[in-house]
Amino acid sequence: MTMQTFTIPIQSYLKRRQLFAQHMQTGIAIIPTAPERIRNRDAHYPYRFDSYFYYLSGFSEPEAVLVIVAKTDKVPEKHILFCRAKDKEREIWDGYRYGPEAAKEAFNFDETYPVTQLDEILPTLLADQPVIYTALGHDSSWDQRIIRWMNQVRDQIRTGVTAPEKITDCRVILDEMRLIKSSEELQVMQQAANISVQAHQRAMQITKPDKYEYEIEAELLYTFNRLGARFPAYTSIVAGGANACVLHYVDNTAELKSGDLLLIDAGCELHGYASDITRTFPINGKFSAAQKDVYQLVLNAQAAAIAQVKPGNLWNEPHQAALQVLAQGFIDLGLCHGSLDGVLESEDYKRFYMHRTGHWLGMDVHDAGQYKQRGAWRALQPGMVLTVEPGCYIRADDNVAEHFWNIGIRIEDDVVVTASNHNILTAAAPKTIADIEELMQ
Repeated sequence: MTMQTFTIPIQSYLKRRQLFAQHMQTGIAIIPTAPERIRNRDAHYPYRFDSYFYYLSGFSEPEAVLVIVAKTDKVPEKHILFCRAKDKEREIWDGYRYGPEAAKEAFNFDETYPVTQLDEILPTLLADQPVIYTALGHDSSWDQRIIRWMNQVRDQIRTGVTAPEKITDCRVILDEMRLIKSSEELQVMQQAANISVQAHQRAMQITKPDKYEYEIEAELLYTFNRLGARFPAYTSIVAGGANACVLHYVDNTAELKSGDLLLIDAGCELHGYASDITRTFPINGKFSAAQKDVYQLVLNAQAAAIAQVKPGNLWNEPHQAALQVLAQGFIDLGLCHGSLDGVLESEDYKRFYMHRTGHWLGMDVHDAGQYKQRGAWRALQPGMVLTVEPGCYIRADDNVAEHFWNIGIRIEDDVVVTASNHNILTAAAPKTIADIEELMQ
């Protein structure tokens, strides 16, 4: 049965636009949504809006542009939407579309126009504006369109009109806004996490030797859809045996073998927000001794990293905590040799752990937001959401004991920085050796 899920109220998108306009102080912002993409011939990929556009509008249709005019002494603040016109014939083929009139009321816009009038109206809106805010460099064809509108305004300077003097990247403001999640956003992200947890539990329960990776992927997608999340947040990684040592393995075509581990990195998207979980478990339901040793090491490293997720700590502290545990564990297991300081300094550990321990999470699975400010790792603040995902990847190698070969393990959870500590959104997904083995039996 489909879960009843919380959606962010439309009024919240209006408040975001108002806050963005305050940060602008002056000028005009022009933010298009993503274009539709052709898959083959005249078939499209499933449409997914641009995250920045949707963050400010809540409007999910393609062929739309958001314009925000900052308040000045001469003009009031205005929020304008350009969208597809109503077209009953196209709606027979493609489904309902709002049209400008209905979109104005439903999404709290001051003005709305058919997107076909964009080239006609934009130059008049740009006149006498000192600065344009847009995602400069994101789309070269869009950049050219902005420049063309600016030149149209410059052509009118003899009439006393002034043209914008500069173009500023709107993402500088929006990245900081998106980095701190509201309670409403966290509610949606918790629901996305809950759905993904159930998908991972189902995957553990149905995995058996001689199944194929794509069968397990199908169960993940089925669970996402059954619980109301229509799409994954990213292409699912379902990697058995040696495939688990390929960080971004997405073929998902191999047969699952008894005695191997299965690494699943998968999460759903719900109402525009991503979840991101990785679990690793034995295909036959029982960890071998070597698998237990490496798995417990990665789990300990994750626990050390999560303990460092708290307000005031620097972004890099969870990674450093995980790295200390992993490097010492590699020495203890005979994978690396020498002192802890020596292994860290030489980076010999990178043979088995070569990525960072996490990333921001939100509307994008690798979400918006800077990791450093003025060259220094930024401090964690309440409302930030990050993944914590240490791993260990041991390929078949003459310099590694054979019982470790093809062990690839990653354990990933979604963690919110709270006022005093942290909250793990994905805590319900089994990850201790005992819990995994019990569930799989």
